[in-house]
Amino acid sequence: MDHAADFKRLVETGKATPGGALLRRYWQPVALAKELGKRPLAVRIMGEDLVLFRDSNGKLGLIGRHCPHRAVDLAYGRIEDGGLRCLYHGWLMDHRGRCLDQPAEPVESTYKDEIRHTAYPCREAAGTIFAYLGPGEAPLFPNFHFLSAPDAQVHQTKLYHACNYLQANEGNFDPAHLSFLHSFHKPLTDRQKEAQKLQGVLIRNTRPRISIARTRYGFRIFATRAAEPGKNYMRITNFVFPNLGFFAGDGGQRGPGGYAVHWHVPIDDESHWRYDFYYHRAETLDKAEMDAKHAEEADENYMPRRGPANHYLQNAEEMETFSFAGMGRNFSAHDLFAVQSPGAIHDRGREHLASSDVAVVAMRRMMLDAMAEMERGQEPPLVLRSSNENVFNDIVVLGALIDEGQDQNAYCEEIVRSGDYHALQQPR
Repeated sequence: MDHAADFKRLVETGKATPGGALLRRYWQPVALAKELGKRPLAVRIMGEDLVLFRDSNGKLGLIGRHCPHRAVDLAYGRIEDGGLRCLYHGWLMDHRGRCLDQPAEPVESTYKDEIRHTAYPCREAAGTIFAYLGPGEAPLFPNFHFLSAPDAQVHQTKLYHACNYLQANEGNFDPAHLSFLHSFHKPLTDRQKEAQKLQGVLIRNTRPRISIARTRYGFRIFATRAAEPGKNYMRITNFVFPNLGFFAGDGGQRGPGGYAVHWHVPIDDESHWRYDFYYHRAETLDKAEMDAKHAEEADENYMPRRGPANHYLQNAEEMETFSFAGMGRNFSAHDLFAVQSPGAIHDRGREHLASSDVAVVAMRRMMLDAMAEMERGQEPPLVLRSSNENVFNDIVVLGALIDEGQDQNAYCEEIVRSGDYHALQQPR
């Protein structure tokens, strides 16, 4: 195994790279819907500069950022007449990348019909705009429950990360860090006092038994800790191919049936957006509370308030009285520190992986295997082509007390068969 070559393949996401080609085979978030107003929005994804707009007929367009005429920036263009008009010479581009008008050319000219600009299909779901940037026909849009939920039951935001997307996604599949990075000396809120009992399990039992089970969508991660006589506390997290993590709950959600999703989307090789979705299948979310919580850590442009320049606002006194990390109550701040501090692209040659990293290793291997499959002309995992495979009742996300010695895989499969998610969840 050539580790240096493998890691290069894993972290590079440009259009001509194996990793970039892989990620482009899937629908990816490109913006929150509320970011797109009456003006076009500049978007950079996987090293490609694009512009997103909603035309005068309400259709979404994601096209090359620079006009095909003289490369003027279309992010300053006018939305009119069914397209996006360049300010320089008035060329009008539609959402398909076709040129509708060249007002400086002779009336009889048909040159506009020869122009084909970069354009990608878009769609809107869960308050977010998604695009397919790959070749050929777009796969089916994934029917994850949170993407089709009523608006009141899903919350979305995003946070800029000054690091490669992969090393941040790896943090989702590392259950051992919960006992340290996200531990607190006391409950965060009155609502979490009961859940604090399970938080105490995480703090007291720093050596979880971690195993994975391969699935059609990626794998499940089981992290089990002794909780009380005859009982274990088990958390199930999911790696969903190629760049999503599903995990149990968030502090803004109430009770079983809720989960969170981190969707890591490269801006380029050294930065990315983490799109966060919080979902509850039955309860209305307190979005004002969740917005306020996010605002503690990010400004109106979704840029983090903490970083190396201000030492992530770490507070030594807080480390003694409130939190292990001394970086506030929000997990997003803790995670940002952990994934950015190794550097924009983590030098994995410095790693000394341990048994608790089994899921991280498995995720890397799955990504490399998928790239190899593509190079052999095969489709990678979870490129959805039929409605039968576009059903995700088998993604089980929870934290539960189970009997000591109980088969965790059998427990999970019974939940899938019955749809019974009424197990106690540990809020994040």
